[in-house]
Amino acid sequence: MSAWEESSTARVVPPARPRKLAKVPFVELADGRLQGVVSSGSDIERVYVSSVAAGVFAFACSTNNNRPCGGARGSFCNHIGALITEAVLQYGAERVGRYLRVETAAEETHAAGISAAMRGTRPPAADKGAAAQVFSRFLRHLAYLELAATTAPLPEMQWFPPTRAAVA
Repeated sequence: MSAWEESSTARVVPPARPRKLAKVPFVELADGRLQGVVSSGSDIERVYVSSVAAGVFAFACSTNNNRPCGGARGSFCNHIGALITEAVLQYGAERVGRYLRVETAAEETHAAGISAAMRGTRPPAADKGAAAQVFSRFLRHLAYLELAATTAPLPEMQWFPPTRAAVA
């Protein structure tokens, strides 16, 4: 067993490049999708939950209260474009392209190349039920930011299995 497997902390992969969180505060590669939360450009109270499915590139974009995005009618809206751009900053173009299974030319390993390759396909209807899960995870991450700094254990993190030494 590796040392990190016996640790109570998870390894954190540093971002490929620093990014600003104001436009896209939450982005992740999870559940077979690139998904995240994108701030509205016109209303500070509104955010959009956007996602693109790996392989088939089905996409969805809606507000935090499930109203469909007006720009995502048949093609990627600006929110999905911002999500792809920030994912490339966070994870790197190679990792995002590999996760989404995007075929790009070697010289197009950046957000615009990934977006262009996906736009060249005809995606099926997206899973709109994923928005609630993504937004819920985003809110859970925000709640951790409000906690005071402490070394005491958090009750919701107690699911970690005991180490071998504690079991013996």
